[in-house]
Amino acid sequence: MLNFTDVTKFIPLGLTSRWELQVLFFIVFLLVYIITVIGNIGMIILIRVSPQLSSPMYFFLSHLSFADVWFSSNVTPKMLENLFSETKTISYIGCLVQCFFFIFLVHVEVFILAVMAFDRYMAIGNLLLYGSKMTRNVCMGLISFPYLYRFFVSLISTLWTYGLYFCRNIEINHFYCADPPLIKMACAGTHIKEYTMRTLARLNFSYSLSVIFVSYIFILIAIIQMQSAEGRQKAFSTYGSHLTAVIIFYGTLFFMYLRTPTEESVEQGKMVAVFYTTIIPMLNLMIYSLRNKDVKEAMGKVITRMCLTK
Repeated sequence: MLNFTDVTKFIPLGLTSRWELQVLFFIVFLLVYIITVIGNIGMIILIRVSPQLSSPMYFFLSHLSFADVWFSSNVTPKMLENLFSETKTISYIGCLVQCFFFIFLVHVEVFILAVMAFDRYMAIGNLLLYGSKMTRNVCMGLISFPYLYRFFVSLISTLWTYGLYFCRNIEINHFYCADPPLIKMACAGTHIKEYTMRTLARLNFSYSLSVIFVSYIFILIAIIQMQSAEGRQKAFSTYGSHLTAVIIFYGTLFFMYLRTPTEESVEQGKMVAVFYTTIIPMLNLMIYSLRNKDVKEAMGKVITRMCLTK
């Protein structure tokens, strides 16, 4: 029986063993990763340099972009490396670090989405009081809490991962170090780890999702009360796409982390994990940023300014 420190490496089995699919996945995921990283970094810079994007909404959006860059970078580069590598390995330290940052970033992201929903409710439902309520200090407090709280939650969860024991099995049925496949392949120390994983997932995901849905219910009521039909249609289109992105993100996480790890659930979760590790960060960029009128105008002004300076 080997504990985590006795294992020198793990072997991620990846998404498939078929060569032609590995080539296809490499091309697709590389393009998605490049778009995600460049797009989100560009979004962060645009928000920093554009005075018209100085509202709390864009402050929170910049942090969502920041989380998406690191969220995708924590998994995708190693996955791309293993697609073309004969020895598909990850060191036990690398596995532990990947577990920590994955738990940290996914929980930071769900709380940022909740904060963004609350901010939109304040902007629509309490427009006259919005400026006085959502001050810079309030925004800093709302965004600091997820980072600090999630750091300690991730540290505790990773320490329980460190306590798993493995019966000489080092093959992970996944493309990154995730809790469910690690629990499935372990032969001891799984009870506390599984209980911790599912309890924290239930509490944190349910709490943040409740904030989102309550906020969107009040937003929906405010939209219905709008007198302008064109304004209602535009608002429904905007917040409908936002809610769709939230449902997809939370749905995949619930599917992955609220079920007992079995051979079948781990295999299914591997395919579902592709969405929230690679696709969702790119969708967030498109839905929250590129479809936004203010962002398009700010981008146009920055490009024009750059052309004139040349």
